[in-house]
Amino acid sequence: MSDMTTSDSLASDPTTTDEGLKRALKSRHINMIAIGGAIGTGLFVASGATISQAGPGGALLAYTAIGIMVFLLMQSLGEMATFLPLSSSFEAYGTRFVSPSFGFAAGWNYWFNWAITVAVELVAAALVMSYWLPDVPGWIWSATFLVILIALNAISVKGYGEGEFWFASVKVFTVIVFLIMGVLMIFGILGGKSPGFANWMIGEAPFVQGWHGILSVFMIAGFSFQGTEMIGVAAGEAEHPEKTIPKAIRSVFVRIMLFYVGAIAVIGFLLPYSDPRLLGASESEDISIAPFTLIFEQAGVLGAATLMNAVILTAILSAGNSGMFASTRMLHGLAMSGKAPKIFTKVTKKGIPLPALIATTAVGALCFLTSLVGEGEAYQWLVSASGLAGFITWMGIAWCHYNFRRAYVKQGNDPKDLPYRAKLFPIGPIVALIMCTIVVFGQGIDFFTDPAENFGEIMMTYLTLPLFFLLWGGHKLVTRAPGVKLEEVDLTR
Repeated sequence: MSDMTTSDSLASDPTTTDEGLKRALKSRHINMIAIGGAIGTGLFVASGATISQAGPGGALLAYTAIGIMVFLLMQSLGEMATFLPLSSSFEAYGTRFVSPSFGFAAGWNYWFNWAITVAVELVAAALVMSYWLPDVPGWIWSATFLVILIALNAISVKGYGEGEFWFASVKVFTVIVFLIMGVLMIFGILGGKSPGFANWMIGEAPFVQGWHGILSVFMIAGFSFQGTEMIGVAAGEAEHPEKTIPKAIRSVFVRIMLFYVGAIAVIGFLLPYSDPRLLGASESEDISIAPFTLIFEQAGVLGAATLMNAVILTAILSAGNSGMFASTRMLHGLAMSGKAPKIFTKVTKKGIPLPALIATTAVGALCFLTSLVGEGEAYQWLVSASGLAGFITWMGIAWCHYNFRRAYVKQGNDPKDLPYRAKLFPIGPIVALIMCTIVVFGQGIDFFTDPAENFGEIMMTYLTLPLFFLLWGGHKLVTRAPGVKLEEVDLTR
């Protein structure tokens, strides 16, 4: 690795960070990373199931509430990321503003989450390709896409940014077209006679199963929005983070709310919650019954299923691309702070942490192989274990921001001097933390009606929590590192 360097031999080039990475992500990259991170199969496929479970009104209410929670979290993250733009963001914030042990657990938790996500997307990509070429073994497609993701991330950070920009652009364009067509159909201009408000008044609509239905969708919506925090990692390699991050934070809430809430409203108007295809869409590999496909077909779009299959493939590759980027940067950041082997501090001349990329790729590939062994039970456990990891990260963001602002003021600073200031402090991080906690503990609430019978499901659902506390407590036990006092918080930039 003669073409690599560590932080000890960094140039004074302003485009190079203290971590040895390159600030090459432009404003358009940052915007698309923030928006694209939240638009995926959760919107294109699972959105129909949420209407089936809670009705159009219940789904709309749940997604709006989760959207507000994400807005509060992005405000908190934006304040920290503009003040301290680091690719190791969540590990660094946890270490500085809570304790070194919390930072250790937060960093490894985030790395694990996205390394597993790479494997999940490789499996999903193979399923999507089987729609067109069912006779080609799935592992060939998974291997092909893995090579593409490695290439995008190994060339330069700009390669990742460009890849994500175009992947996300396809998703955003699809949602915009869907919303325009949907509104035209609601007003009867396109696709025949409009159902009007009929689908909001049939059966139990608009609120099916009452609060229980809303709570169940609350969980699904929460998982759908995961990935928006990726902007915190990307901030470490943004060209002008003090300008680009606040701009992205301001726009992401409005756009995501428009896309998600708008899409849920369109589906709720045009398809009855009792349509069995809505519930089946999230449980089947048949893309022809996905809600986006159904409405495009109603609008008269030829080859709607083929079109949506292609869009879903881009969404999968987008998630895999971002997962590779985020987990690689987090592993590099952990090594920079002495929480991972030193080999992972090395970067290429173009600022790519290649050893961290190779290690992340290897773990993602190994996790993918578990889906091919036996009935894939080990793979299901890995996927379930990573499920809560994103929410643990979100809870960490809220806690870190609460401590950061208090420390900033306690050390004699004026919040008005911050490059970007969260306007709803301290209510924002407190409300976000409470809402995240509800999602974390509420998602498996039905299993506790018969704990003995559902013990396996409970373990799979909550496995990440004891793993996180084991990392936190284990590091604390070994290092004896104390929690950080507000007056001693490191606020150097």
